[in-house]
Amino acid sequence: MRAGAALALLVALAGPVVAQESAPSAAARARPAPPAPMQLPPAEAVRSIPAPEARQGVAVDAEHFYAVVNSRIGKYRKADGAKVGEWVGDGIAIRHLNSCVVDGSELVCANSNFPDTPMANSIEIFDPASMKHLRSIPLGVRDGSLTVLERHEGRWWAIFANYDAPRSHLGRTHRDTKVVLFSDQWAELGGYALPDSVLSRLAPHSISGGSFGPDGLLYLTGHDAPEIYVMRIPRQGPLLEHVATIPVPFEGQAWAWDRSAGRTIYAIRRRAGEVVIVDVPDVASFPEAPRTK
Repeated sequence: MRAGAALALLVALAGPVVAQESAPSAAARARPAPPAPMQLPPAEAVRSIPAPEARQGVAVDAEHFYAVVNSRIGKYRKADGAKVGEWVGDGIAIRHLNSCVVDGSELVCANSNFPDTPMANSIEIFDPASMKHLRSIPLGVRDGSLTVLERHEGRWWAIFANYDAPRSHLGRTHRDTKVVLFSDQWAELGGYALPDSVLSRLAPHSISGGSFGPDGLLYLTGHDAPEIYVMRIPRQGPLLEHVATIPVPFEGQAWAWDRSAGRTIYAIRRRAGEVVIVDVPDVASFPEAPRTK
């Protein structure tokens, strides 16, 4: 047999096999979808307190709350809303405080150079008693802006936000927002991605607030949508599980659980320049809640 004829015969024999292997099966096309999140009753506002710094977020401890805006933090007494201290930066080294959390005897804050690029980040630590800056932990250039930071079960959980154009960088979008885990020595340990059911609610912005609740679930908020996304850490895989969505009486941004008051959070209404105290429904109390599509 001539070489040309032999080659033609081989191609003819191989053709159907190649086509069969490259065609996706019906099972592959019909990928199983995760359960739809529950739609819980709205969280209820209990009280609001004027605080001109309440533009980026708020942290809280047993006696005080700390309203945050860029390079300024105001300390307020919970009992009567009186301002009792503040920290004011120069707006250069610390220029965009996104959120803060009280961790033991320290006020730990997520800082970024937003909206500049490349996206550089640092962790800024304060003494909440004296409101003095204690130290800085530079994280350098990262794939996103550090918006959330909290220690949970021996690890630091950080969220690096990305945005759609014109705030995007290197072609990234809000879908590139990610959760990163760090050790106490700030070595990267792993991380998680957000599911489509949350990502679809964020565009063109990203995650601005988040914290673990008393039930061990991770509660997240976007930039301006008045809702909280309740997430479960998966036993397998890299994708957070969207358990429920809760309507809230504030427009996203950073907030904090009041660890001295059960299911109460302190949040902000940035347009009004005020802190709002909110009671959040317990997910476990609504096992038969309707599910969103």
